[in-house]
Amino acid sequence: MRAPRSVSLLIAMVTALAGCTVAGQAADSDAEPVVVGYQSKTINTVTAGTLLRAQGFFEKRLAELGRRTGKKYAVTWQDYDTGAPITAQMMAGKIDIGSMGDYPLLINGARGQQSAATHTKLIAVTGYNLRGALNTVVVAPNSPVRTLADLKGKVVSTSVGSAGHGLLVQALRKNGVDPEKDVKVENQQPPVGASALQSGNVAALSQFVAWPGLLVHQGNARVLYDGGELGVPTLHGTVVRDQYATAHRDVVTAFLQAQLDANQLLWSKPLEAAQIVAKQTGLPPEVVYLYNGANGIATFDPTVKASLRAALEQDVPFLKSIGVLQQIDLDAFIDDSLIREVYGAGYDTDAAATTNKAALTGTDPVCHRPVTDPALAGELWVGDHTQPAADPTCLLRAVKAAQAAGQQIRAAYVPDAGTGTRWFADKSTWVRDGAAFRPFASAAAAQRYLAAHTGASVIPYAEAVQAS
Repeated sequence: MRAPRSVSLLIAMVTALAGCTVAGQAADSDAEPVVVGYQSKTINTVTAGTLLRAQGFFEKRLAELGRRTGKKYAVTWQDYDTGAPITAQMMAGKIDIGSMGDYPLLINGARGQQSAATHTKLIAVTGYNLRGALNTVVVAPNSPVRTLADLKGKVVSTSVGSAGHGLLVQALRKNGVDPEKDVKVENQQPPVGASALQSGNVAALSQFVAWPGLLVHQGNARVLYDGGELGVPTLHGTVVRDQYATAHRDVVTAFLQAQLDANQLLWSKPLEAAQIVAKQTGLPPEVVYLYNGANGIATFDPTVKASLRAALEQDVPFLKSIGVLQQIDLDAFIDDSLIREVYGAGYDTDAAATTNKAALTGTDPVCHRPVTDPALAGELWVGDHTQPAADPTCLLRAVKAAQAAGQQIRAAYVPDAGTGTRWFADKSTWVRDGAAFRPFASAAAAQRYLAAHTGASVIPYAEAVQAS
């Protein structure tokens, strides 16, 4: 059966970007090689991957190092869809530095600890979300599936051993569904699963950033379950081969300095950073900015926080239960000594904080109020700039004003009223409760709110805009 045109376009885009692409400097027999594995489309790793690479931050830091040491360095970048092949290449000694999500990181560390020659270390964090909202379960727009319980007897696509898989298993269990008996899991790479969802071969897709946001933005999916409802932290991080770090400590330090450079750009100019990543990956800028923007779903911070260490500890039993991990010594795997050194005196203070440094601030130009509460603050992307909204009602008013003025609305973002997950306003389910308007990323969450609030009712987005 021929795939729908939207599916074909998606496949064409991801095929061009999928698998492994390799690029590097021209060969130089005098240059010391360093190979970096990253995932361009897993956009909460951009500070150790796409954004860092696009801006040449690592090469600039190595040039500075070379002026001190008299050495030359040649960087090769290898791009993959998931963390598993990066781990395989690291175990073979073919990738020196990599970035990946929490579950792949643990598998990386466990595999590395099977031999002294393959030891790896988690040396920094890239992006994280304390509630788990970087992972989402989505279904087709017109699917009859309304709750996780409706998935009983159906097929769900995910990447086994990924954080998206972990979300699916834990969320199903939390909602009274046996993930082994009641649901059939198809182990598929994200682009394959996206195609399967659109063609109707699977009932749902459980995946990590940025696939859910991309499919919803395209109109090819809607949120069934916001990972933020699970309340389990998810993170991505930077990992290095221990032997390489020992032999080339200065190069690894230069990489972490470059990662900080990328963080500084994203913190100070989140819209510009998102547009750079979008250009490099082919992802829509509006989708990248959903995750990586001001008050984005991903919080970028290289410090290794106690809460994230604890999250990794909590992930271990699940990975053991599905047979992809036997044991891991987390104390030997997690090593923040280098990022602590590079970061400087403020490390402990920032490691104890969880505030998003790419904060949404300023004064709401429609409601004329300061924007201070990230649980309420929204953002409207109009033309070539964005403007903050103090709360959901103010965002709706800003949309209404922009429409009346004939302005081009690129995107409107608003936090879920329950989980705080930033989502597309026009793809959210809106509830009117008296004079208040409350958005929810999923219809199921909105229905739970209605059940607890007599008099509240669902209102279509367009009507909410006009009624604001």
